[in-house]
Amino acid sequence: MSILAWIIITSLLGGILSVLAAALFALNARGEYLGGLVSYAIGALLGAVFLDILPEAFQQASNLPAVSGMVLVGILMFFTLEKVLIWRHCHHEHCEAHEPHEQAGHDHGRSGTMVIVGDTFHNFIDGIIIAAAFLVDVHLGVVTSLAIIAHEIPQEVGDFAVLLHSGYSKLRAFQLNLISSFATLVGGVLGYVALKDMQSLVPYLLALAASSLIYIAVADLIPGLHKRTRMRDTVQQVVLILLGVGTVALFGSIAPA
Repeated sequence: MSILAWIIITSLLGGILSVLAAALFALNARGEYLGGLVSYAIGALLGAVFLDILPEAFQQASNLPAVSGMVLVGILMFFTLEKVLIWRHCHHEHCEAHEPHEQAGHDHGRSGTMVIVGDTFHNFIDGIIIAAAFLVDVHLGVVTSLAIIAHEIPQEVGDFAVLLHSGYSKLRAFQLNLISSFATLVGGVLGYVALKDMQSLVPYLLALAASSLIYIAVADLIPGLHKRTRMRDTVQQVVLILLGVGTVALFGSIAPA
């Protein structure tokens, strides 16, 4: 199977599967499973970064300090971007970014349209990341796609919640999220076309992808785990994180090279 075919299939299936899985949680109110899903996603993200993406970026690079610097730049860039988005949605003191998670029961003006626009852009970038990974080899592409799907599910659950609080019906929220998921396919195809003749940029794009996944895991997902402080919850979180890492390692060992 050609590299472009791999990119199309994983981008398409990854987007659709993440929306379907998120709908199962969000639309059927099975939120008690979301914490475990987040823990698993953290392990998958960090496993993909440190077991596959960064080693491949370093192997492909001719300038290791520059690639490491790109990881740092990427983390700072995603921090700045998230701050800008929070500022954009918080025009007053009481908004979801300023309240404890358990009190955020209503949509405080965060537009459903803006959520879809932001999610579409995020999915487009995910597609480019998938394309860059597959251009290195199929093994890395499969592992990267797995990590992206793992973190997309809890994100999509959050998007469903925001859309429902913004007044969208369950059917309309599902339709909008599904349409948004096709941006991954668009980003994957465009990434393949743009990068196949610019291989020198691939290590830096992989480093940027690694910084994105690190930031999502450490800044966005891990803080939520600290709200559950019981020893039983902590043990469960650690086990699920290790399971996420183990899944990436397993897929990395069996994925075609």
